[in-house]
Amino acid sequence: MSGPGVAWYLSVAAFLFGTGSLGVLLRRNPLIVLLSLEIMLNGANLALIGFARNFGDGSGQIFALAVMAVAASEVVVGLGLIVALNRKRVTLDVDRLNTLRG
Repeated sequence: MSGPGVAWYLSVAAFLFGTGSLGVLLRRNPLIVLLSLEIMLNGANLALIGFARNFGDGSGQIFALAVMAVAASEVVVGLGLIVALNRKRVTLDVDRLNTLRG
């Protein structure tokens, strides 16, 4: 097996996941929160692919593709909500968004 070992993949995945979780916890803009969630999911995907490479099977890569599909649908719904709130001239602050009324 050539290339970096699984420890390198896991360290980069942990860095991505930690960066994303800090973005979710510290930011108040919902668009930045969505981007941080995507970074967290990419970190989890990298860990899955690293383990799949270490064990020599493709099941981790297939599961990473499933996670990407869920992430894409999450972005579609989240961006739809952000655009709808922006059209109603609602302040886009996560701390102030406590109810979703029509």
